[in-house]
Amino acid sequence: MTSRLAWRNLWRNKRRSAITMAMVFLAVILSSLMMSLKDGIYDNMISSTMGTFTGYAQVHAKGYWDDKSLDLSLALSDEQQQKLLSHPNVTGLLPRIQTGVLAASDSITRFSMVVGINPELEEENAQLSERVSTGSYLTSEDQAILVGAGLADYLEVTAGDTLVMLGQGYHGANAAGKYVIKGLIHFGSPELSNRLIILPIKEAQWLFNMEGLNTGMIIRLRNPDKVEKTCRELAGSLGHELEIMSWQDMNPELVRMIETDTIEGYVFMVILYIVISFGLFGTMLMMLAERSHEFGVLVAIGMRRIRLATMVWMEMCILSVMGAIAGMVGAVPVCAWFYYNPISLGDEMKDMVEEYGIEAVIQSSINPTIFLQHGVIVFFLSTLIAIYPLIKLSGLSAIKAMKS
Repeated sequence: MTSRLAWRNLWRNKRRSAITMAMVFLAVILSSLMMSLKDGIYDNMISSTMGTFTGYAQVHAKGYWDDKSLDLSLALSDEQQQKLLSHPNVTGLLPRIQTGVLAASDSITRFSMVVGINPELEEENAQLSERVSTGSYLTSEDQAILVGAGLADYLEVTAGDTLVMLGQGYHGANAAGKYVIKGLIHFGSPELSNRLIILPIKEAQWLFNMEGLNTGMIIRLRNPDKVEKTCRELAGSLGHELEIMSWQDMNPELVRMIETDTIEGYVFMVILYIVISFGLFGTMLMMLAERSHEFGVLVAIGMRRIRLATMVWMEMCILSVMGAIAGMVGAVPVCAWFYYNPISLGDEMKDMVEEYGIEAVIQSSINPTIFLQHGVIVFFLSTLIAIYPLIKLSGLSAIKAMKS
C-alpha cells in the first residue's frame, strides 16, 4: 500500500519529479563522462604502445630486460611454444628483435630503436598498416624499413629516401645496413613516433647476425585485462633460463604514473560527488518545503509519521532508480561520441602532454563498467541523502506543518 501511494505521488507533481530525476540523470552522465575521459587517455596510450611495441606480455631470456643485450637472445623450441599456446588466454606468439642503432640521413643522425617484426603476424595483431601515413606497409621479403613519422621529420627524410643504420650485432658483430624507407608510420605515443624504425624480422636477423634467434616473443592475449594472472600461471613452465613479464613489469614508470593520476582522479571524483550531493540535497529540501502543508494534513487525519516518512523515502528511491538508469543509458552515446571523435589538444597543451609520452588527444573509454559503477554510486548517494526527509518527517508537527 505504501509503495503504491509513493508511486502515485510521483505523478501528482510531474515538474517536481522531473527536476529530481534530472538531477540524478545529469549527475550520472557527468561522473561517467569524467571517468570515461580519464580512463580513455590511458587506454589509448597503453593500447598504442603495449599493443604494438612491447606487447601486453613477453617471454625472453632471464636478464634481457635489464641489460637489453642481443647476447641474451633466444630460440624457443616447439615444445616451449606449445606450452605457451596451450594456455586458454594465449592466442599466438610474435617474434621480435629489439635493439638500438644510430640512424643517419645525409647530414643528420639520431639514436633510434629498431624493432624486427613479422609483418603479416603483426598486421593480424595490431593492424600496423593502418598507421602508415606515407608510403606502404612491409612484407616479410622486403629489404626496406618503416620509420616513425617524428623520426622522419627530424632526419628530414620521407618514403623513398635511404637511411643508414649502424650498431652492434650478436656477440659483438658489426651491424651496418642501408635501407630504403618504404613508409612512414605514426604512433599514438610521441616517444615511439620519434624513435622507432621497423624492419622485417628476417632482415633484422641478417643485419644483427642473429639467424634463428629473437630477443623475445610477444604473447598475444585473448583478454589483455588478465595479463598478470596469465603471466603468473605461465611462470616456471619454461624453465629458469626464461622469464615472462607483463607490460606492468616492463613499464613500472608508466604504472606509477597511472596509479598517481588515478588517486588524483578519485580525489576529483569525491569533490564532484560532494557538489552533486548538495544539488540533490537542495532538491529534496525544495520538495519538503513545497509539500509541508500536505504532510501536516496527512498526519492530522491519522497517518502514522513513520509510514509517511517511509512513503517519501520510497518516492526518492524510485526517482533515483529512474534517474540513474536514464543517466547510464544517456551516458553511453555521450561517451561514444568522444570515443569516435577524440578531441585534439592545442599546440601549447600538445607539447606539454607529449613530454610524458602521451598522444595529444582526449579520447573517452566505452567500458560499460564505468556507466554501471557511477550509476550505482549516484543511486546510493541519492538514497542516502533521502534519509534526511525520513528523519525530518519522523518528528513532524502537524499543526506547524499546516500553518507553513
